[in-house]
Amino acid sequence: MRSFSLIFKQFSRSVLLIACFAFLGLQAHAQGDAAKGEALFKAKCTSCHKVDQILTGPALGPQLTEETDDKYLVKWIQNNQALITAKNPKALAIFNKFEQKSMTVFPELSDADVTNIITYVRSDWKTLQAAPKPGAGAPGQAAAESGPSDVVIYSLLGVIILAFIIILVLNRVIATLERLLLKNKDGIVLEEEEVEGEPVDRLAGLKKLAKNKKLVFFVLICGTLALGSWTWVTMWTTNVHQGYQPVQPIKFPHDLHAGAMKIDCQYCHSGAYKSKNASIPSLNVCMNCHKVVKTESPEIHKIYDALGYDPQTQKYDSTKTKPMQWVRIHNLPDFAYFNHSQHVKVAGLKCQTCHGPIQEMKEVYQYSPLTMKWCIQCHKRTDVNMKGNAYYENLQQVHDLLKDGKKVTAALMGGIECGKCHY
Repeated sequence: MRSFSLIFKQFSRSVLLIACFAFLGLQAHAQGDAAKGEALFKAKCTSCHKVDQILTGPALGPQLTEETDDKYLVKWIQNNQALITAKNPKALAIFNKFEQKSMTVFPELSDADVTNIITYVRSDWKTLQAAPKPGAGAPGQAAAESGPSDVVIYSLLGVIILAFIIILVLNRVIATLERLLLKNKDGIVLEEEEVEGEPVDRLAGLKKLAKNKKLVFFVLICGTLALGSWTWVTMWTTNVHQGYQPVQPIKFPHDLHAGAMKIDCQYCHSGAYKSKNASIPSLNVCMNCHKVVKTESPEIHKIYDALGYDPQTQKYDSTKTKPMQWVRIHNLPDFAYFNHSQHVKVAGLKCQTCHGPIQEMKEVYQYSPLTMKWCIQCHKRTDVNMKGNAYYENLQQVHDLLKDGKKVTAALMGGIECGKCHY
C-alpha cells in the first residue's frame, strides 16, 4: 500500500505543477516596473491617452490587455510610422481603425522603458476593472477598489471541484487494488463478503469516506476558506453603496443632456465650481429650455405640475406648486468632509473623475465606491499643478515666509475664509 500512496502523492504534485504552469501562462505579459512606467506614462502619454477613457487617442487599458504580442507593442510605441510604412498588417489595421490618425513616435524610449509603461497600464487597468460596474458605459477615470475578480473566484472553485473528483477517483482505485491484494492464490477473498438476504448498508460508502482523514481534512480546509472569503467580502463591502440606483421622480437622461446635447455639468450643478455642494438644480433651470422644447413629454409635464405651470396659457399658478422629491444617490458619512469647489476649481478635476461616465448614463447610479481607500488612491496618483493657481501660490508665499523666519498668521493660511467655519 505504501507504493500506492507514493503514486498518489506524485500524481497530486504533478497536478499542482500543471495548474501553476497554466496560471503563469495566462499571466504571460510584459513584466516591468509599474512605478517607473507610471512616471513615463504621465510624462509621455497623458496628453493623448488615458488608461480608461478615450481622449485624442483610444483608452490604452483595453487595447494593451487585448494585444498580447509585447514585442510588437514595443516597436509600435517606439516608431509606429515605420511599421505603417513597412505595410505591417497589424499596424495598418490600427491606422485604419482610428481613421488614419498619426501617433507620436518615441525613439528615445528604450525597450525597458516601453515595457515599464505597458506593465503600468495593464496593472492599472486590472485595478480599475476589479470593482463591479453596473449598467453600460465606458470605465471611469478614478482607481477602483481592488478585490478578487469573478475569473479568479470561478477558477479557484473549478480547481477545488477538480481536486475533489480526482481524490474520489483515486480512493476508488486504491480500494479496488486493496481488494485484489486481499485475495489469495485460489481466488478466495479473505475479507467478509455480503451475504444474500442480509440488509445492505447504504451509508457504507459515506462512512468509509468519513474515515478517510485526508479527505475530511481537505473538505474542512475548503469549507474554512469559503466561509472566510464570504465573511471577508461581506465585511469589506459593508456600507459601500457602489451601483446604487434609486428610482427618481423624473427620469432625467444624462446621456441625452450631457452626452448628445453636450450641456456642461455646471449649467445645472452650478455649485460645483464655487461651493462645497454641487447643488441640485431648480426646476426653473429646466424651464429655460422646456418652455418650448419637448413640451409634449410626460416627464416634462411632471415639471409643469410641480411648478403649477400651464403650457397652454404659459402662466404659473403658485397655489399648485409642490416640491420635487429627488432621491440622493451619493451620500458620504457625516464625519467625511468633501468640498466640490476645492476639487473642481482648485484641482481642476472633471466630474467624471468621481461620478464615472455620467454622459453615458440613462439613469444616474453611484459609479465609484467612495471609500476612504478609493479617495487615498486618487490623492496618491493625482499630480498637483501649482502654476497659475492662486490657492497654491498663496501656500508658496506662506512657505517662503516660514523659511525667512517671518510671522505667519492664520489669515494668511485662509483662516478667515467663510468655508473654514461655515460648511
